[in-house]
Amino acid sequence: MTQDCLRASGLLAANLDLIAVTVGPGSFTGIRGAVALALGIGIAANVPVIAVTVGEALADSLPHLGRRTLWCATTSRRGRIFLEIGEAVFSLALTELPPTSGPVAIAGMAAPDVASRLAARGSNVMLTDARLPTGRHIAAVAEQRFLGQIRKLAAEPLYVDPPEAKLPGGKTLPNSAPDPAGL
Repeated sequence: MTQDCLRASGLLAANLDLIAVTVGPGSFTGIRGAVALALGIGIAANVPVIAVTVGEALADSLPHLGRRTLWCATTSRRGRIFLEIGEAVFSLALTELPPTSGPVAIAGMAAPDVASRLAARGSNVMLTDARLPTGRHIAAVAEQRFLGQIRKLAAEPLYVDPPEAKLPGGKTLPNSAPDPAGL
């Protein structure tokens, strides 16, 4: 698919200036695969690989939200979602949504479910039509990051849930995800 995209655009990987990759939140396997592919092409072409979160790309597609805080809700597994609010990312059940502290706009694949639950609580919520990030918006955020206009972010998968794999002796690695109640 990558070769087809490069061929259709008339480009060679060696002619790229940089590579932008979404790092999550999202599917563990999909994110790992995308980041590995981007890093491999970046090494082969000797170009930087710039990380962009799903929420950053969706936010770039919605520049006119006014005073609304953008919540980006990505479907997870087992009735859970990943919720990206600014630089914070949470993994939680739909029944555990944090309280709003003013008007919010909701984007992402899980946006309709989140918006309806918040509206049922009486929150001032706007459901956007932004569901998936587009290449244009991923590239726009990557350019800002490359130019130093926004904070640096490592080109590695953005893991939100604690690992399910166990270390010897049944121990798990600590989860460093923030607590949504601390909003």
